[in-house]
Amino acid sequence: MNLPESVGNRIRELRKAKGWTQEQLAEAASLHYSYIGGVERGDRNISLETLEKIIAAFQVPAVEIFRFEDETDRRRALDEHMTLISDRSTEEIAAITKINREVIAAIDMSGDKNTE
Repeated sequence: MNLPESVGNRIRELRKAKGWTQEQLAEAASLHYSYIGGVERGDRNISLETLEKIIAAFQVPAVEIFRFEDETDRRRALDEHMTLISDRSTEEIAAITKINREVIAAIDMSGDKNTE
């Protein structure tokens, strides 16, 4: 698979994780929906400016576009988590992170009890 196809597949994965149609992504990125389809198929040689618009629409770090892992349940779950918190304020993200730490600590403690 070449780079345009890999980037296109990753954009499709992120779009689907956000629950968006190609039209919704196109609108959020100020692009035409048929262009998004071409990008996702790897048919378009996407410019950095266009890629920047798509990244901004997703509200994810740029590195997320280049995470070319096999699609797994874990990756989908992480993408969904990113999507859920992407529109939240910094304060809300900090609160969610604190709660997540507490939940993980409780899970870890529960696991320790099960191994005794």
